[in-house]
Amino acid sequence: MTTYYSEDHEWIKVDGDIATIGITAHAAEQLGEIVFIEQKETDDEFAKGDEIGVIESVKAASEIFAPVDGAVVEANALLVDTPSALNENPESDAWIYKVKLSDASQLAELMDIDAYNALIG
Repeated sequence: MTTYYSEDHEWIKVDGDIATIGITAHAAEQLGEIVFIEQKETDDEFAKGDEIGVIESVKAASEIFAPVDGAVVEANALLVDTPSALNENPESDAWIYKVKLSDASQLAELMDIDAYNALIG
């Protein structure tokens, strides 16, 4: 499974035409204690750059932006009752969406881990 990163601090792990999307540990750390997440519904379609959710923390609210075109296959139900899981395991169990990719060629526009680490410096 290959992992890509966006400039908006989302990660995306791809397995065939299904991608799992979440926020990076860096983003979770910057947000502080996460208290609520607003998610899209199953089958909702979106385009790259669209707002696909909102994360609220004790510090601020932050939008989640789609790193690629797709449609929601599953939203992580764990986050409804336990949004703080994003602080504990943002790059594993606390994924936000599983999506069906519409255009896999968009993955080439995203960063690998080295480029992302250079971005957050």
